[in-house]
Amino acid sequence: MSAMDGVRDDSPDQIGPGLNRKQTFLGKGRRFIKAFTTRDGLIGRYDYGFLFKPNLPFMKRERRAAPFFGLNDRMPVFLALLLGFQHALSMLAGVITPSIILAGQGAANLPQDLSQYLVSTSLIVCGILSSIQITRFHIYGTPYYIGTGLISVVGTSFATIPVATGALAQMYSTGFCPSESSGAPLPCPQGYGAIIGTACVCALLEILMSFTSPKYLKKFFPPLVTGPTVTLIGVSLVKSGFEGWAGGSGLCLSRPETGPFSVCPYQGAPHALPWGSAEFIGLGFSVFVTIILCERFGSPIMKSTAVVIGLLVGCIIAAATGYFDRSGIDAAPVASFIWVHTFPLSVYGPIVLPLLAVYIVLAMEAIGDITATCDVSRLEVDGPLFDSRIQGGVLADGLNGIIAGLCTITPMSTFAQNNGVIALTRCANRKAGYACCVWLIIMGVFSKFAAALVAIPAPVLGGMTTFLFSAVAVSGIHIISTVPFTRRNRFVLTAAFSLGFGATLVPNWFNYVFTYAGTNHALIGFFNAIELVMETGFAVTAFLALFLNLILPEEIEDEETPELTANEVDEPADEEEWNRIRHKESGGSVDHGVVAKV
Repeated sequence: MSAMDGVRDDSPDQIGPGLNRKQTFLGKGRRFIKAFTTRDGLIGRYDYGFLFKPNLPFMKRERRAAPFFGLNDRMPVFLALLLGFQHALSMLAGVITPSIILAGQGAANLPQDLSQYLVSTSLIVCGILSSIQITRFHIYGTPYYIGTGLISVVGTSFATIPVATGALAQMYSTGFCPSESSGAPLPCPQGYGAIIGTACVCALLEILMSFTSPKYLKKFFPPLVTGPTVTLIGVSLVKSGFEGWAGGSGLCLSRPETGPFSVCPYQGAPHALPWGSAEFIGLGFSVFVTIILCERFGSPIMKSTAVVIGLLVGCIIAAATGYFDRSGIDAAPVASFIWVHTFPLSVYGPIVLPLLAVYIVLAMEAIGDITATCDVSRLEVDGPLFDSRIQGGVLADGLNGIIAGLCTITPMSTFAQNNGVIALTRCANRKAGYACCVWLIIMGVFSKFAAALVAIPAPVLGGMTTFLFSAVAVSGIHIISTVPFTRRNRFVLTAAFSLGFGATLVPNWFNYVFTYAGTNHALIGFFNAIELVMETGFAVTAFLALFLNLILPEEIEDEETPELTANEVDEPADEEEWNRIRHKESGGSVDHGVVAKV
């Protein structure tokens, strides 16, 4: 244990009445200088080998706990940067994936420079908005806060992907997005702008929810509603991950016999092959297997960054075997920032209802993640302070949705994987959180890094995203596991999953319900909205689970222990069977009296 362990900073709420502001400022200044000029301040006495020592079968591991760094404890600068980098790596794959999917083939079909810009901007915006959650601002003159004051990092939400991809497909079919005469989709920046513009408006719902009493939030959106919703989000996303694993989710998916997309990603690309080729599947497995090996044999820092290590191994193999296209990396600028490119913002009516469902999910997801962060940070998970962290976190989540849209990025959500990093490294210190934000911004500013991420072959990315999206589904299952399995709750889950799984497995099932072909664009937009909700598995599950949970009354389960009668009834039959077995084993001679006594 370090001599500094357990020593707390003099945060404003801990300053005694005898200290004035000048003394406080001078004290902080001296500590800042000491942090960069002394051994304890720079590297401390932390066992850094703990983070990097692998769990190999022939190596002995000391069974001792690393020191715990609380929310405001002093910690060495180098350790804060190291653990902050670990946090940044653990969320890297989740931050970049939505932008790559939404900008790619099968979604908005944006050119490579816009895809690179969106990845860079996602990293920058996530770094900036995470700092808002970590800092925790008090709204002057009110009991409300913005932010949690914890290591509550945010990233681009996966929940938006099913809605956005469904909406973009609908935009192409209705002519909102352009297509070639052959039917091949053209880039649709106006469609992407409509999605982020609508998301900005719908974020107002989560802001309003943040001012609602936690009592009512838990009543209307209990785990019985949010659990199946999150599960369906993960299940619907696994499909896109698996398609990428086998070669890509664009036009090559249907394996046309002729044309530029008879191979994936297209004819003329490095090492292009038909969709589903063994080489593609093997490349994805290299990522998947590496993630498993990191979990089994990796050091603590490897376990929390296993997804990124798997992605790196897959990229190395892909580069060595000729799958990488360097042209995008070479053409990318050295640096990038927000608003280097912009999109025309608009409100697309058909996705209002699905996006409202997304923000309900994001609010409840934030509550669960903040609760888990408090738990692993050794903070109270009940009482007024905890409620204020929940309120501030949900409010920041809603505001971040608006800010992200204005910064050209889809909605944000509070990330859960960092709770695993806190538990593993035993560091809940905000300095590590701020260091994480700095690393994310640095990664985003240097756009060559983003260009390299965009150039990752689809099978490598698919092997990683399939694992990542499965983790989303497992999170939903974990939420459901907290619900008592009464007859009523099983009924609600069954009904909600029936339509949800059906719409996920057969997404075009509602395509032919509305046959109106007139000129009333408002009516067409209304029909499109209903169609999009009914074909988005998690949205229909969320609305149905919410409705059934409110209208079905709670039941008192019959807990009376039933009387057991089978032992007495079956005794003669059991004795006869036992005699038959013993008679066979003894070669035909057996003392039936002894058997009866037994």
